[in-house]
Amino acid sequence: MHKLVLYNTLTHQKQILEPTSPFLMYTCGPTVYDMAHIGNFRTFVCEDLLRRVLEFLGYKVKHVMNITDIDDKTIKGAIEKKVSLQEFTEPYTDAFFEDLTLLGCKKANAYPKATEFIPKMIQIIEKLIKTKHAYSMSDGVYFDIHSFKHYGKLSHLNLEELQAGASKRCHVDEYDRKHISDFVLWKAYDPKRDGDIFWVSPFGKGRPGWHLECSCMAMDLLGETIDLHAGGVDNIFPHHENEIAQSESLSKKPFVKHWFHVEHLLVNNKKMAKSLGNFYTLKDLIKKGYTGTCVRYLLLSAHYKTQLNFTLEALDSAKQACDRLNTLYHRLHTVKNEGSYDAKDLIESTLFEFTEALIDDLNISKALSHLFDFVRAVNALIDENQMSTNLAKECIATLEKLNEPLNIIEIKKASIPKDIVLLAKKRQQAREQKDFELADLVRKEVEEKGYLIKDTPKGFEIKKT
Repeated sequence: MHKLVLYNTLTHQKQILEPTSPFLMYTCGPTVYDMAHIGNFRTFVCEDLLRRVLEFLGYKVKHVMNITDIDDKTIKGAIEKKVSLQEFTEPYTDAFFEDLTLLGCKKANAYPKATEFIPKMIQIIEKLIKTKHAYSMSDGVYFDIHSFKHYGKLSHLNLEELQAGASKRCHVDEYDRKHISDFVLWKAYDPKRDGDIFWVSPFGKGRPGWHLECSCMAMDLLGETIDLHAGGVDNIFPHHENEIAQSESLSKKPFVKHWFHVEHLLVNNKKMAKSLGNFYTLKDLIKKGYTGTCVRYLLLSAHYKTQLNFTLEALDSAKQACDRLNTLYHRLHTVKNEGSYDAKDLIESTLFEFTEALIDDLNISKALSHLFDFVRAVNALIDENQMSTNLAKECIATLEKLNEPLNIIEIKKASIPKDIVLLAKKRQQAREQKDFELADLVRKEVEEKGYLIKDTPKGFEIKKT
């Protein structure tokens, strides 16, 4: 079994991901106050690539992605629209899942919502207060970062420098906490800010802090130590740094073995912003005539640790690349030649080089290069009439294998014609009535039409020959 070597933000080194069973993977999901944009989806698509590569290599992955439905923005939106928090966030949550499907992302094993874990978050806060890692103030409960000696180990920030920087930005008197860099675990209820949205706790009415939400859901569903935690580079500090501090203070165990972070997406070399007119949701791009698959291709086409510059011209190029792949895939299905050309070396070397590229820190550029080298070679064989029907089937299987971690070829299983299904049912009925002569005649008729009937304990299966 191949093992994936991946850059770890924590150690600043490439490290082997050991294939634990299951491999525990947590990814930070969306805050559902608006439609997600393509900058968000670059991270989600790269995380999907990572998961697919792990499974391609034989890892058994258990994947959890949270849904942040408690946040300043979700509460503000619900109050402005005069609806409940659930009524406000649900349409954006549904839209997010629709976009994931359009982008060809695999479903996580669980999508926990912050609102479902409030009692467990309260329990965590109580334990952190009891162990002197947290303290109550008039405006909420805060985590004391000085109580965790390893604070800053992910972002590689020095605590003293962090403290000094925060002091320059903010006047200490504005904050009701011991240290200016302490972060909130529980926000006390503010009627003007929160309307009628709050939860009752031993620390008073309020709601949990964002950092606590992820720690709670990750540890509850995956355990105190998880194999890999992923997100965008903007999550490294303070979000993931704070997750480590509160989680490890609670469990006294390493929270995450491997941290995976995806770089920013730029649009026309600028930060995406509605004011600049370069803000795109997936639906915006679908309306322009692009498919989710070609958007996916572009989002994963640059290495996850480098910034990706998104342009409509680049998206046009991605569309052309996807068209080349789909054209060859469907062209191979039309090959009807006889021949003895042996492409075993081509197939084996392509699969080997492709896999070697991916296991080296998801070297997507190299992997795509090997894929398109294969495409050129196979097209040439067809053009030169050296492609036999059997070899075409092997090449189809190879493309499908290469597509497993990428999911950029639109592979659709051919539907079985209704008349073939009716004949198969007729044969099944004849077999049940022990009319084996009729059953055999029907089977031959089906085969003459280009299909095979396979009998199984659960019934029959039909396959195209």
